[in-house]
Amino acid sequence: MENAKRDKMMNQPVPKLINGLAVPTIISMLITSLYNMADTYWVAQLNNDSATAAVGIVFAIMALIQALGFFCGHGSGNYISRMLGANQIAAAKSMATSGLVLSMLLGLILLIFGMIFLEPLAYALGSTTTMMPYSKAYMSWILIGSPIMMGSLVMNNQLRFQGNAFYSMIGITAGGVLNIMLDPLFIFGLNFGIAGAAMATIFSQTVSFALLMWGIFKSDSLSYSIKLINLDKEHLINIFKGGFPSLCRQGISSISTAALNLCAGPFGDAAIAAVSVVNRIMQFCFSVVIGFAQGFQPVCGYNYGAKRYDRVKEAFFYTNRIGLLFTLVASVLVFIYAEPIMSMFQSDASSTVLTIGSITLRFQSLTLFLTVFITVANMMLQVVGKTKAASLLASMRQGIALIPVVVILSMKFGLFGLEIAQSVADVISFAVAVPLVIGFFKEMNRETQPKNNE
Repeated sequence: MENAKRDKMMNQPVPKLINGLAVPTIISMLITSLYNMADTYWVAQLNNDSATAAVGIVFAIMALIQALGFFCGHGSGNYISRMLGANQIAAAKSMATSGLVLSMLLGLILLIFGMIFLEPLAYALGSTTTMMPYSKAYMSWILIGSPIMMGSLVMNNQLRFQGNAFYSMIGITAGGVLNIMLDPLFIFGLNFGIAGAAMATIFSQTVSFALLMWGIFKSDSLSYSIKLINLDKEHLINIFKGGFPSLCRQGISSISTAALNLCAGPFGDAAIAAVSVVNRIMQFCFSVVIGFAQGFQPVCGYNYGAKRYDRVKEAFFYTNRIGLLFTLVASVLVFIYAEPIMSMFQSDASSTVLTIGSITLRFQSLTLFLTVFITVANMMLQVVGKTKAASLLASMRQGIALIPVVVILSMKFGLFGLEIAQSVADVISFAVAVPLVIGFFKEMNRETQPKNNE
């Protein structure tokens, strides 16, 4: 069965292959973004800017959980896809179990230390005194669910990297739909308030975990076994190499979210709430880009491991073309309908949240198309083992570029600087991505040249 999958990865037409892998992943990403938006939407119905802003504060913790989950999931998944491409099944099986176990251990550590330092952590992430009760109520439940959430992320990614994105979609989608249904019940029906949104998320994530585990054993994926756990130096190094760019990308997102909240703080809880809502909306659009890029990753990993560099290049450019088409359409729609989109989360037409959010949305829509090349380049460099280049690029858009940009621009231009910061960071990140891709393609050309001369 593994030989059949390997043959499919290296011989099926690239567009058909990527589309088949990307569509379930895109659905999974959209559902994940949708239920993240659902938390923000239903909490906003409490008509309390501080509560809405608190969801944005805890988004930094969610980003950290995702960072550690993707670190283990991409680190093990990248290695698995290369080993399957090279037909080394035993090594791939050992890595699958080891990656899952490591993620849940890291989740447990985050839970313990997060609960011990709950209030200082909330302040460090940008919470104000008026927001603190809401921040603590929401964050505590998210921390409790962190081991399960990280485990789900690992299984989700390992399924994708083995070409079984359909089962990944089932697990993520079921949990997402359940979360959307439970939010109003827990927040209003059971009168749990903002804590109810977090409780609904954790319950739904637990269901996703169970379904993803079922998908692992139901499909032809590599199954887990306690006997296969191996967290020795070699396994940890391989997870680090494959997952560090994801840790940078998501981890720096956690830091940048805190930086945005801290910079927005002087403009009031409404500004923090606006930034939170805009982040969720743009993440929904960006999730399609990530979905296509993740559909590209196993194709890239298998063919790079088999030295089919022609297919690596074809897959890279095809993914960019499709992503560019989508983002151009999405950008136009977001720019035109910025106010109606924001009003879904803020009914008061004169609200400061609505005003700030609409302007910020329009600026970010102008550079959304640049994120396609940045994201696909990052994931290509990551899956082929170019850890330094991938980590640099992963850190740019929401870290190395964004953090100094938002600090400098908000100090110099006030609220306007905060509103344009992400767009400026996107331009800088694109400028860094282009030479990294050109350099990698030149390297592949040099590796194929001797064979062409024979």
